[in-house]
Amino acid sequence: MKKRLGKDFPAFFKSYEELPAKGLRVNTLKISVDEFLKISPFPLEPVPWEPTAFYYEGERAGAHPYHAAGLFYCQEPSATLPASLLQAKAGERVLDLCAAPGGKATQIASAMQGEGLLVANEFDYSRARILSENIERLGIKNAVVTSCDPERLACRLPAFFDKILADAPCSGEGMFKKEEGALLHWSEANVRGCALRQRNILDSAVKMLAGGGRLVYSTCTFSEEENEAQADALLARYPELTLLDIRRLYPHEVRGEGQFAAVFEKTEGERRSPKPFAVARNGAAEKAVYEFFGKVYGRTPHGTLNVMQDGRIYLLPRELPALGVTTLRTGLEVGSFDGKIFKPAHALAIAERGLRKRVDFSFSAHAVEIEKYLRGEALCTEAENGWYAVCADGFPLGWAKAVNGVLKNHYPKYLRR
Repeated sequence: MKKRLGKDFPAFFKSYEELPAKGLRVNTLKISVDEFLKISPFPLEPVPWEPTAFYYEGERAGAHPYHAAGLFYCQEPSATLPASLLQAKAGERVLDLCAAPGGKATQIASAMQGEGLLVANEFDYSRARILSENIERLGIKNAVVTSCDPERLACRLPAFFDKILADAPCSGEGMFKKEEGALLHWSEANVRGCALRQRNILDSAVKMLAGGGRLVYSTCTFSEEENEAQADALLARYPELTLLDIRRLYPHEVRGEGQFAAVFEKTEGERRSPKPFAVARNGAAEKAVYEFFGKVYGRTPHGTLNVMQDGRIYLLPRELPALGVTTLRTGLEVGSFDGKIFKPAHALAIAERGLRKRVDFSFSAHAVEIEKYLRGEALCTEAENGWYAVCADGFPLGWAKAVNGVLKNHYPKYLRR
């Protein structure tokens, strides 16, 4: 870094004495930036490169009920740059190839505003589960979560995506302040190993990118072998790619831990539409879903229902292809049907708007009740028997079922405090 930065190196080195910058990003699927600024429990300052991202100070933001309701995602400010450069739009087919834990995937979903298809892939299955939970918490309806090797996904979906983000695993120099392990595991050998893995990931990404599509490659490291050299090598391997932009964020120049991003366009090639997803139907289950929607939302569900063998029911995104890989989530999980009874899924409460049956608590007046609900405790109610969404200031937290004056808690056990 001394060689690379020259006279700027002392400022770079001194930046590691400072505390990491804390940031959050407003989930515009739930609330507009202007509306969130009116109710924000934290003082906020804008992040220059992403209009939905803010620096914050104070208490742990993830403990606030607004976080449980999916109004925001806690995200290191520099990390919001790559998805911003991707410029995903409603109606497109978009892939986040290395998506866990979900910060960039959920940022892309906000830009898409529920229209189009978002595939969020993570090779490590345990990390893919965390990714899936974050997709759920932010109320994203048009996302598919997969867990497979990028090369295998490329074999299934060649020339399919309009936009691809490859935020590749890296040597993590931008994580040194946040995670001690990143510093302990750093080595020159690790840099070389990461560069080889990144090359393979980028080869798969180019195969899946449709003609005219955009690819953003990013890392949170400062290594030239993993950044500019990787971009140069990619252009040499694929003459159909054009470099549109390269960005570097250094921690001594911005309030953030650092990021690299390169933006490419594929100027030649086709856009394929492979075999569509095979929908599984079940008349009794679909009838139960329609009845529930009629009572709770006053309408029918929008989209195609898919009933899985284990009874889980999903609303599928449009243009969903046959995947043939390990899949954790295919669109919006609506609920489950055991042959007689329909039970709504947590994801449905978080994602769908227009609730008719809800129990709403004001955070300022009913903080105790909200905390009880998030701990999984039952609450008293005067509501008639049936399913209700429990809300904080109008924003759904999850389901409860009123039975003879008691709201029986159906907040997922894996989320309870």
